[in-house]
Amino acid sequence: MNNRELISALWTRLFQHLQKLFSAVRKITYSIERRLPKRFSTSEQIFFVKRLSFLIMADIPLLESVHMMHEQTNVHRHKEILHTIIEKLANGQSLSNSLKASPGVFSDFGINLISVGETTGVLSENLQYLAQELQKKQSLKRKIIGACVYPIVVVCATVGIVLFLIIYLFPKIMPVFISLHMKLPFSTRVVIGLSNGIRNFGFIVACAGLILSVFSYWFLRKSEKVKHLRDRGLLFLPMFGKLIKSYNLANSMRTLGLLLKSGVAVSDALPTTASISSNRSYKVEFMKAYGLVSRGETVSSSFRNNARLFPEIVVQIVAVGEKSGSLSASLLYLAELYENEVEDYTKNLSNLIEPILMVMMGLVVGFIAVAIITPIYGITQNLHP
Repeated sequence: MNNRELISALWTRLFQHLQKLFSAVRKITYSIERRLPKRFSTSEQIFFVKRLSFLIMADIPLLESVHMMHEQTNVHRHKEILHTIIEKLANGQSLSNSLKASPGVFSDFGINLISVGETTGVLSENLQYLAQELQKKQSLKRKIIGACVYPIVVVCATVGIVLFLIIYLFPKIMPVFISLHMKLPFSTRVVIGLSNGIRNFGFIVACAGLILSVFSYWFLRKSEKVKHLRDRGLLFLPMFGKLIKSYNLANSMRTLGLLLKSGVAVSDALPTTASISSNRSYKVEFMKAYGLVSRGETVSSSFRNNARLFPEIVVQIVAVGEKSGSLSASLLYLAELYENEVEDYTKNLSNLIEPILMVMMGLVVGFIAVAIITPIYGITQNLHP
């Protein structure tokens, strides 16, 4: 076999191995995809309702529109969801009922909005409303996450620097201090104790922390009472509590206002608003409001019973909306108000937190630096020519 044949044989074998590798990767990807929950992310929901609204506006029948979307997607779990919707539509069911057949695809808010659109003959318009609301909620959520990224990065950097100094740098110079048999400063003794403790028991503490985290996560998932206490505690956190409260008010007011604007009765809109609320304290309050409204009370009077969750401005504007017959407009105004408040607060949050984090970081790193420098300074003072 000459060199050219040898190279050709090697390339052929390499190509065969690559084909096997790609085939194995496809099988693994397909297997993972099948195990993923069959639901749409917020971005996927936005894409779905926008595309469906466009196709309906183009006078394409609903069933044919979903068929087209099914043919165009390459994601297996999306195909399964759309196939279920197609089967339900083909059997004469409405789009809202077809979506209910795939739990988790859309929230109760989205399904109710679609149902109202079908009943009133404005499905395309309501799908556009739904896309806009999902975009606003996604944008609001991203702002909250973005505001929390900077503090987390600074804290992680501080912990990393401290661990580097204590675990790696300090043990290098510790034998020098010990060999001189000199009385070490308090700061140095504290850092020596921390260094020995982390090196001797760090693995045990890390394992215990991991086990505790897993247990806490499991306990939170199982206990509704603990979840409620956690959510209530989040609303009263320093600095972040106001942000979380404004975020929940913006979402709930917009959901309730849009449902009322679409023609949903208050008694039906309140449970839907409760179901999509991310904080359990607000879930409970909206269900209490549902009970009071069902007995003939007003929404504003039910909100007035909990001033911690519903500020006075919310109660007053809702009361004005009820008296003037424009409750949906009042609720949407409140949603805009709190969305702007969240936006302003997230912009200023880094400016508020940055000085505090810098001071804390400086104190911690400075303490370790003093613990290292002070004994060295004492040694140089005792050196004589």
